[in-house]
Amino acid sequence: MRIALFGTSADPPTTGHQEILKWLSERYDWVAVWAADNPFKSHQTSLEHRAAMLRLLIANMDTPLHNIAVEQQLSSWKTLETVEKAKAHWGEDAEYTLVIGSDLLTQLARWYRVEDLLQQVQLLIVPRPGYAIDEPSLEAVQKLGGKIAIASLTGLDVSSTAYRDHGDTEALTPPIVAYIHREHLYKCQDAITKRFQLL
Repeated sequence: MRIALFGTSADPPTTGHQEILKWLSERYDWVAVWAADNPFKSHQTSLEHRAAMLRLLIANMDTPLHNIAVEQQLSSWKTLETVEKAKAHWGEDAEYTLVIGSDLLTQLARWYRVEDLLQQVQLLIVPRPGYAIDEPSLEAVQKLGGKIAIASLTGLDVSSTAYRDHGDTEALTPPIVAYIHREHLYKCQDAITKRFQLL
């Protein structure tokens, strides 16, 4: 069984994440996704809200394979712990691929017990617009024992940051926009609401 492990800080999740999940679902037996805290980033919303939005994102997808699920129990600051949890759940015999965006490649060598991690998973790098594959980082990870593949997909040129900074809802699905309004998430949302009240 081939399992893709895709933790994402998605704050909020976008149609770009949806495209990646769809692509993965066509190539792996099971796609496990979860909301993660990236120790190198600050987050505006709780894991609970981000996991709920990921569930809405998946529910709103047209994937005939039904092989994608939010596996929030896998979330950990230490990816090695995530892999240990995955193995306890699906067994040692499954083949695990850790999916990361090209923006994380430069951080990878600093991850907790990275050499142990790289012995247990294959790596799939998803190119992100604006984040070229950093060759020195790629070589450094390969020297640490990383087995790396580059996805034949470039993530959509949309980002959670564009929404957080400018309230640009173009990258979000309608159920997620509705959820953000209902739960009063993100400062940009308050600004938009105030603007409408002034009109």
